[in-house]
Amino acid sequence: MPFGCLTLGEKKDYNNPSEVTDKYDLGQIVKSEEFCEIFRAKDKNTLKMFTCKKFLKKDGRKVRKAAKNEIQILKMVKHHNILQLVDVFETRKEYFLFLELATGREVFDWILDQGYYSERDTSNVVRQVLEAVAYLHSQRIVHRNLKLENLVYFNRLKHSKIVISDFHLAKLENGLIKDPCGTPEYLAPEVVGRQRYGRPVDCWAIGVIMYILLSGNPPFYDEMEDDDYDNHDKNLFRKILSGDYEFDSPYWDDISDSVEQDQRLTAQEAINHEWISGNAASDKNIRDGVCGQIEKNFAKAKWKKAVRVTTMMKRLRAPEHSDSGASSPVPGASAGPVTPSNTPVPSADAPEGTPASTEVSVTLQVPDSQNPPTIITPDSPSQPGPAPEEPEAEPLERCNGDAAAPLQTPPQTQEDQNG
Repeated sequence: MPFGCLTLGEKKDYNNPSEVTDKYDLGQIVKSEEFCEIFRAKDKNTLKMFTCKKFLKKDGRKVRKAAKNEIQILKMVKHHNILQLVDVFETRKEYFLFLELATGREVFDWILDQGYYSERDTSNVVRQVLEAVAYLHSQRIVHRNLKLENLVYFNRLKHSKIVISDFHLAKLENGLIKDPCGTPEYLAPEVVGRQRYGRPVDCWAIGVIMYILLSGNPPFYDEMEDDDYDNHDKNLFRKILSGDYEFDSPYWDDISDSVEQDQRLTAQEAINHEWISGNAASDKNIRDGVCGQIEKNFAKAKWKKAVRVTTMMKRLRAPEHSDSGASSPVPGASAGPVTPSNTPVPSADAPEGTPASTEVSVTLQVPDSQNPPTIITPDSPSQPGPAPEEPEAEPLERCNGDAAAPLQTPPQTQEDQNG
């Protein structure tokens, strides 16, 4: 059996820790994340290297839930731009997930190393992300945490593919979703406004990614210099709700008009756009401007701290938009009819700290100053429509030694019930 095995049965048939160490050599911790520790692991038989994510059950219910969720989602997907799950084990104390090892650099690092960087390079990166997201959306999966830090090159070859990682916040869309989560700077207005939401939030996040790749600036950013992150988030969320960002000079002077877009496209619609799949993206070298802004903005400790996963968010009280926006039951509700246009795709933003007024992404619409921003979703099967409240996640099914096999969640222990 190629898949080591997470056997979860009604009698809590755990793996013995020795099953993990008999098959894999685990190296030192490469990275510690909010929910897990990440190692490099070597298969003792094949000598092939993998990434190992270890979730400690003692760290609480949220960690256990994140592990089970990532296992469930990754066992459902198979796409060349998504890191594949290879092996899973559950012991009494841990979950071990073994995934393909991406040896390439993060997109940020790749850009900084280039002597020449153009719109066409951005278009190539965004196209691969869109293809992966269109696939996820076709499976009714919402990633919910798309960001540059989760985009890496699979290897260091010149034409390496981009792969998406980090699926512990991904969710099956059974009706509209209501629990807010994600990384603050990439959150869509409907999430910030505590409205129910669906797959369009991923398209918003891709727009934020694209904005940064084209300008080196985050579209929504709070310039406060103190470490009051609650206040930082409130200011940031006000800007997101009001569409407060710009396309300022000189950072956008070299970006062609064809990337400006005032509607939220679906991932598939964006793929079909000429800026992504055609020849509309410019070949002009924009490396110096973009890299200068990346180094200025993203070297800041504040941004690095701010780019964090938020699983629980406080409701915004100060902005006028917040309460009215939250009252809308459907994020796709529109202030007026809008149909997909043939105008260019997503776009980016203004220099660090500059406000703006439209909406980012491969998708969205400028909010009216008197009304909360509304998300325009083309009438397409890939967009969520009104639906009953999202039910609790269905139990995972049993895994019998194959990565594609379902996984069954064992009965709750007293530990689970107590959180």
